[in-house]
Amino acid sequence: MRKPGNVTDSNMTFDNIYSEYYQRCFLFAKSYLHDEMLSKDIASEAMISLWTTMKTEEVDNVRAFLMTVVKNQSLNHLRNEHLRMEARENILNDELYELEFRISSLDACNPTDIFSEEIDRIVNRTLDILPLQTRNVFRMSRYENKSIKEIADSLNISVKGVDYHISKALKALRVSLKDYLYLFFF
Repeated sequence: MRKPGNVTDSNMTFDNIYSEYYQRCFLFAKSYLHDEMLSKDIASEAMISLWTTMKTEEVDNVRAFLMTVVKNQSLNHLRNEHLRMEARENILNDELYELEFRISSLDACNPTDIFSEEIDRIVNRTLDILPLQTRNVFRMSRYENKSIKEIADSLNISVKGVDYHISKALKALRVSLKDYLYLFFF
């Protein structure tokens, strides 16, 4: 009497083994891998492995041999997939951390503050190179909020003189701040 899965029986040709066990190998692999094409590949590789082994040695239990091959190949695939997922998760965590950093950095950023410090430096540098009278007129007008009449009376110059000095300062500032003028329109 033949033992189940024993190849020593002359009635068990490779075609018979393939017909009897391929579907079982496929379904076993698919139950763990959830991938039909991969499961077919692993079942076929198990059959090839059995065929190669049968050429050189006797296989006592075909079913156990095939299921062991399918199990090991499925395990290898799942372990590799697990490693890939961990690596992908680590990459995503790094990207997520960088994205969160950029979001919080941009959220905390106040463009007005960034440019206002730079603009203040440019304004002060530009005013410092203007003649003293022009600088004083401009500062009184813009920083002290004095009227043209108040400035004229305070500095003993005409109203037209105050207008001239303010125009001269504004022209110099327009040239110095040409790269930042778009900010003033928003």
